[in-house]
Amino acid sequence: MGMNGFGPGTTTEEVLDGVDLTGRTALVTGVTGGLGGETARALAACGAAVILAARDGDAAAGVAARIRAQVPRADLSFVALDLADLSAVRGAVERIGSRPIDLLINNAGVMYTPFARTADGFELQFGTNHLGHFLLTTALAANLRSAAHRSGDPARVVTVSSDAHRAHAVDLADPAFAHRPYDKFVAYAQSKAANVLMTVELQNRSGGDGIRAFAVHPGVCATGLSRHMSRDDFAEMKRMSAGKPGLLSNLESIPEAAATSVWAATAPALGSAGGAYLADCGIDRAAEHATDPATATSLWTLSEQLVAL
Repeated sequence: MGMNGFGPGTTTEEVLDGVDLTGRTALVTGVTGGLGGETARALAACGAAVILAARDGDAAAGVAARIRAQVPRADLSFVALDLADLSAVRGAVERIGSRPIDLLINNAGVMYTPFARTADGFELQFGTNHLGHFLLTTALAANLRSAAHRSGDPARVVTVSSDAHRAHAVDLADPAFAHRPYDKFVAYAQSKAANVLMTVELQNRSGGDGIRAFAVHPGVCATGLSRHMSRDDFAEMKRMSAGKPGLLSNLESIPEAAATSVWAATAPALGSAGGAYLADCGIDRAAEHATDPATATSLWTLSEQLVAL
């Protein structure tokens, strides 16, 4: 348990007890997955206006209906967002317009996918998990700054990473697997390391502009994210998590797994901890390859070049 009494079993309800987000706007990506849907519900229950971002409008409407059943006064809107298509990301940003955004929750992701490319030719996991969110975050910088200016509190950018980031560093020379054989585990780990590096550099660049950035390990829970996984994949995941016995048998519930995201988005105690890597509703340490300042700057520069195609 951390100093706040929170830990691995903490739920979204416990984290948000007494939190009032009236007048704040949150954008949550990947709301049609379990974690994103629960994150959106929890923030809406505290009074935030929540923009539900997802590829599938019908599925998002279903999520909105489920949230309204539990939070009748929920203020929800929808924006179509396909992170694997940079022109679609730009379209979503255009539709959001100049609306101030207090909380940006970069939650969407794909995991252990067979080799595929995004609309722009990037490897799917790096393109979706990192580059799509990188473009979304940088394109919404003015929205985040105006929200911070309006409320007097820093806007927060919470990017869902994973402890899988520890397994492999980002290959800055070949992020798209043009020259090395594709390995879905390496690709996923690389994309999650990129999430942490983006957080470090975003804080470095925008901390003075009223933006706080956090990366989150949500814990291991059974969501639709594992739909591409075979029995061999689970065995490989088990091997990679050998240092954490019981990791795969002690799966967290979705409200427990989403708790760190909403804690990152709302905890007053984190006001001075921008750039941190969080797990189990506490501050954790990410791998050195994912927090090295020079690597973070290099990845940011590379990402700017890649998304400006």
